[in-house]
Amino acid sequence: MRRYLIPITMLLLLALVLGACGGSQPAATQAPAEQPAAATAPAEQPTEAPAAEPTKEAAKEEPTQAPTPTEAPKEEATTGPKVLKIANTANITTWDPIKSFSTEAAYMANMYEQLLRINPPDADEKFTPLLAESWEKSDDGTVWTFHLRKGVKFHDGEPLTSEAVKMSIEAAATRGGASFIWAPLDTIETPDDYTVVFNLKYAAPLDLIASSLYGAWIVSPKALKAAEENPDYFEQGVEAGTGPYMLESYTPDQEILFTKFDDYWGGWDDKKFDKVLVQIVPEAVTQQQMLEGGEVDLVTRIPQENYDAFRENPDYQVLTEPSFFNYVGFFNTLRPPLDNVKVRQALSYATPYQDIIDIGAKGLGTQSRGPVPKGVWPWSEKVKQYTYDMDKARQLMADAGYPDGGFKLVLTYAAENATEEAFAPLLKDAWGELGVDVELKPMLFNQQWEWAKSDPPNAQDVFLLLYWPTYSDAGADNLWSMFHSSEKPFFNLSYWKNEKFDQLVDDAIAKTVTDPETAQQEYIEAMNLLVDEAPGLFFFDTMAIFIIPNYIKGFQYNLNYPFVQYFFYDLYTE
Repeated sequence: MRRYLIPITMLLLLALVLGACGGSQPAATQAPAEQPAAATAPAEQPTEAPAAEPTKEAAKEEPTQAPTPTEAPKEEATTGPKVLKIANTANITTWDPIKSFSTEAAYMANMYEQLLRINPPDADEKFTPLLAESWEKSDDGTVWTFHLRKGVKFHDGEPLTSEAVKMSIEAAATRGGASFIWAPLDTIETPDDYTVVFNLKYAAPLDLIASSLYGAWIVSPKALKAAEENPDYFEQGVEAGTGPYMLESYTPDQEILFTKFDDYWGGWDDKKFDKVLVQIVPEAVTQQQMLEGGEVDLVTRIPQENYDAFRENPDYQVLTEPSFFNYVGFFNTLRPPLDNVKVRQALSYATPYQDIIDIGAKGLGTQSRGPVPKGVWPWSEKVKQYTYDMDKARQLMADAGYPDGGFKLVLTYAAENATEEAFAPLLKDAWGELGVDVELKPMLFNQQWEWAKSDPPNAQDVFLLLYWPTYSDAGADNLWSMFHSSEKPFFNLSYWKNEKFDQLVDDAIAKTVTDPETAQQEYIEAMNLLVDEAPGLFFFDTMAIFIIPNYIKGFQYNLNYPFVQYFFYDLYTE
């Protein structure tokens, strides 16, 4: 099966953008952000990823005092617009919905829509129909037919038609920031104005792809044509979606004002917000002060040390949820003694997982079961885990011929990632008890990446990484991208090659649509092989924290859209 990988330039750009965010956990009041797919996800630090801890800059500031009760905004005596005010860290890298592959997703999802939206893992139905009312696939999973909702308008007045869908997806597949997710696509047919037929080169879960946060927005044909003539068309602050809100104004690096689209197909009631004002505020402490002072209704980040104060305040709900991200470590299996599976197993047993969660993630995490985050396909509780067991570690080291350790390992991590900075010393100390000398080497992520890719046999011994899938298929992404062998491995920074693992993953990808039960079993076998062979360390899945004032209703967390902290249309006040 051919694999299409995200261009390295985009990956490194995202890594730098993400790195600027500081903490790399799901952020206070922010759903995790981090990307996967039929290719790979950008690495290290979710682009504006949720940060479970304050940024490095914010961490230097004194903790603010405990939150004071927040009252619901008083209604104006006049019938003015109802405005929702949000402080968000997410900035704009592009207004082009086709090119978009970064933090502006927090806003794109309120102006644009996909054919489908994938629901949270515990929902009764897997998908919510958006621009498609219904859909079906052929028995072999290579032909998918979507039936469009009638009467839908774009913000520029154009009607939603099958041709608009065709133009949008073809644009995303050829020049999109996440174009790789459309690798299975062959042709698109439009037999009538409200029917779209996708013909694939091979069976693929097009329902998951069509509900992706990136590369699946449906855009007005008029705007797409204008963007062809002028590549900077959208950068003027133009948008042309079908979503419930339109872009009214934008002041770079400061604020964004959205206003409701009166002709939205979903309809409106008096409880919903007429306008949404987003202020771009990077500092966690400032966001908390704005929330407590009544300047905003919602935030996406506060200092982590103040979470408990909000938990104790009856005027807020504090929600802790699983996220789309997890932390892994790669052993360089090309370098002795890490080419010895018993040494890798010993180091896996000598890893203090709970301490790493408690200290690195401030408790906001759960030990991983392989590289697939819980709640994302094909995670399973049948995948094994290592436990912290120094006796087993010492025995394995002795069996491998290193009873007293006696070797040195160079461990690199992203200097801009505060979580890795916090837990890396725990590995040094724990492995030191086995006689292993660990040199911790913080590096900017792009430098760390360059070293790992340029000369694998002489690269670092251990590479720490925060990873997430681009859409909700961590089999085709996390498992394939991080551990499948190839001549030029993209994200397989362990350089591990195992024919059985490759075959299991390839077979599972091919059966995901036609025989998901068998695919799941093959994925489980592949993940347990990963645990046994230990080419990597599977530390923890991160958690997301949301702090919601009681007067804000309708909030629903969806881990499948980690960079969309809030779907504005869901929110209302009574």
